[in-house]
Amino acid sequence: MTLLDAQQYDEARSRRRRNMIIAGIVVVLILAWVAYHLRNYPERHAVDKFLTALQQNKTEAAYGILMSDPNWKQHPEKYSKYPYGEFYTDWGPAGEWGIIKSHHVDCSYSSGSGVLVQATINGRSEHAYVWVDKSDKSIHASPDVIDCGNWWGWLTE
Repeated sequence: MTLLDAQQYDEARSRRRRNMIIAGIVVVLILAWVAYHLRNYPERHAVDKFLTALQQNKTEAAYGILMSDPNWKQHPEKYSKYPYGEFYTDWGPAGEWGIIKSHHVDCSYSSGSGVLVQATINGRSEHAYVWVDKSDKSIHASPDVIDCGNWWGWLTE
């Protein structure tokens, strides 16, 4: 085949190829954004399970979720730093949040070995902040706060 015998330029084929490349790039960008946005899902889910157990008045199950040990009753001495009685005082009906009737996990921020999660409890304007350890999904009180009240924060979270 010589230069003079070259195939005729197919404009439709070129357009289809260009459109397939653009569509592929868009799909990859969307998948990357979804993967980035859901990177803290296991930790957010742990907090949701914890608050759901409290909402259903299952404080013993909530304590098991908090300590990441559903069989905590078999060895309570292991949790002498934060025993169940103290937990019940903090998170029970007489605790800071009262009886939990509703909750919503708002946002999260990954930092180091854990994730800081913000939750709204009973529709209050004051938020609950908890730290979830990435390794075992145990939940701890967090002195830090995060701000996630705008759409840009949600988009880039």
